[in-house]
Amino acid sequence: MEFDNLLSYVFRWIHMFAGVAWIGLLYYFNFVQTEFFKETSAEAKASAISKLVPRALWWFRYGALFTFLSGVILAAYLGGAINYYITLGMILGTLMFLNVWLIIWPNQKIVVASNDQVLNGGEAIAEAASALGKAGLASRTNTLFSLPMLFFMGASGHLTGIGRIPMASDAGVSTLAITLTLIIVAALEINAIKGKTGPMTSVSGVIHCGIGLMIGLLAIIELL
Repeated sequence: MEFDNLLSYVFRWIHMFAGVAWIGLLYYFNFVQTEFFKETSAEAKASAISKLVPRALWWFRYGALFTFLSGVILAAYLGGAINYYITLGMILGTLMFLNVWLIIWPNQKIVVASNDQVLNGGEAIAEAASALGKAGLASRTNTLFSLPMLFFMGASGHLTGIGRIPMASDAGVSTLAITLTLIIVAALEINAIKGKTGPMTSVSGVIHCGIGLMIGLLAIIELL
C-alpha cells in the first residue's frame, strides 16, 4: 500500500464522514425540525431551541467546515483530473459552506440567544424574527443546492458525458454552458442573501426545485 494512496483515501474518508454529518443535519433541520416546530407547542419549541438546536448546530457547522477543508485538499491532490461536473459541485458546496458560517450560524445565534432570554424572564431580541427568516432562507437554499451538488460530485467519476472532459481540453464544456450555469447559481445565491423563499417554503417544494435545478444544469452542460 503506497503512502500517497493511503493519505488520499484518508482525506476522502474525512470528506465523506463530515459530509454525511453536515448534509444529514441539513435535511434534519429542513425536513424534520422545521415541520415539527410548525405543529408543536410553544413550550416544546422553546425547550428544543434552548437545548437541542445548539448541539445540532455545532455538528452542523463543523461538519460543513471539515467537508470543505477536506474537499479543498482533495481538489489540490487531484489536480488535472478535475472536470466541470466536480467543479460545479465544488462551487455549490463552497457556497453552501459559506452560507452556513456567514448567514445561518450568525443568525441562529441571535434566535437561540433571544429564546434563552425569554426563558429566563427577559425580553426577546428585536432582531430575532428577521434573523430566523434569514437563516431559514439560507438553509432552504442549501437544501436546494445540495441535490445538484451531490449529483455532480458523483457524476464526476461515474457519469459519461461532456462534463467529464477536463476543462483544459478543447472538447470540454462550452463557454456558454459554463457562463449560464454560473449565472444561475449566482442568482440563486443572491436570492439566498436578499430574496424570498418562494416555492421552497414546503419540503416537497424545495425537493422539486432541487431536482429541477439539477436537471436544468445538466441539460445546459450537455446540450450547449
